[in-house]
Amino acid sequence: MFLWQTWQARGGSAGVSPMQATLMINREDAVVVDVREAAEYVGGHIPNSRHIPLSQFDKRLPELEKFRERAIIVNCASGNRSSSACGALRRAGFAKVFNLSGGISAWDQAGLPVTKK
Repeated sequence: MFLWQTWQARGGSAGVSPMQATLMINREDAVVVDVREAAEYVGGHIPNSRHIPLSQFDKRLPELEKFRERAIIVNCASGNRSSSACGALRRAGFAKVFNLSGGISAWDQAGLPVTKK
């Protein structure tokens, strides 16, 4: 129990698989935030995801305030950058923060939709 509380206090977030993320998006209206850089994002991203590059995350965090009560799934290419963004969200008081395990790579490998719009 203590380890869980310590991990949470440091900004830890639960990892979700692409299939779990899909269920959260469809059933709970979860918000997807992509923290990759612009060139990566335009190459393909989860439909309806919000693009906030990790390099701009702290200053653009207020854009997510309206989603404070909803589940937020953060993704990057593989899960590393999104972990940092999840920590920032936790420290800002967001409670329902999830890291897409394996990032967009895992999403794509699962055969889930990607858009370039």
